Amino acid sequence: MKGPDGMTSRGGMTSGSAPRTEPIVITGPTASGKGAVAFELARVTGAEIVSMDSMKVYRELEVATGKPSAARRAAVPYHLLDRVDPADDFSVAEYLDLLPKVFDEIRSRNRKIILVGGTALYLKGYLYGFRKGPAANWELRSRLLDEERTHGTGVLHARLTSLDPLAAKKIHPQDLRRTVRALEVLDVTGRPLSQRAPSQDWDNKDHTRPSARLFGLWWEREDLYRRIDERVERMIHEGLLEEALGLQTRQPPLSRTAAQAIGYKQAWERVSQGTTEEEVVQRIQQSTRRLAKSQLTWFRKLPLTWIPAAQFREPRVLAAEILRLSGSHC
Repeated sequence: MKGPDGMTSRGGMTSGSAPRTEPIVITGPTASGKGAVAFELARVTGAEIVSMDSMKVYRELEVATGKPSAARRAAVPYHLLDRVDPADDFSVAEYLDLLPKVFDEIRSRNRKIILVGGTALYLKGYLYGFRKGPAANWELRSRLLDEERTHGTGVLHARLTSLDPLAAKKIHPQDLRRTVRALEVLDVTGRPLSQRAPSQDWDNKDHTRPSARLFGLWWEREDLYRRIDERVERMIHEGLLEEALGLQTRQPPLSRTAAQAIGYKQAWERVSQGTTEEEVVQRIQQSTRRLAKSQLTWFRKLPLTWIPAAQFREPRVLAAEILRLSGSHC
């Protein structure tokens, strides 16, 4: 079996390769089943679960974010869920500031830690430190996004290529978020992103990479897309559209970050554009597939041990496999 980097999945690590206090990390694209596997692993080992998800951190965002059920939360301690008011923006830097405090709290109880989620930027920051830059200029971002919509896909990446070719070379032409950020840094600082010295950009130059055990759940594309489609249908049944419409008129309104939760924009467009529920479902499924593709692009750059999830019958069996690979025992 091959992972997203085209390389055969690596074998397991021995128990002597990492201190017991370091977390087991379970990640993968959306709908890969990582939450269910983490729950089974925590239930068996007595570990506590720390969320690594940029949307689950928000209160009131329930169905759209796929938070664990009340029954699961009663059975296993969860952390970094429902931490932020949805009217507030929440950054990678803020998450990485909270993370060691939560780890220390769990370790003070002599409990194991499972870090689970699909926000690759959070995981990258945890492993390597966080590259910081100027604060977000939302007015500028809005203008740039409007320009892309008006003049066509790729116009911003073409501009970045002319202004900062080194940065543009590292950013995929369809990665609009990173393209906008590179143009934003250039506009705010007057210097290309590619010319910023590491000493200017890193808030923790002495960062030591943790010796956590890193596992990714791998599905072939056809199977993953099927799981995504089924997951979206379940979320619709659980009230995703109603949740989105209820939050549309919330006061104070959702922050720009919280409003990025997949499903909300599509539900709001149904009201403004008069689309059918079937069309909304299809748009949410398409957006979720794009998210999964983006996640896998990020994960290719990280040192994950990929597990072929389809070869295991259910989450508890996958959890047992992670225990075996990590050198842990029930």
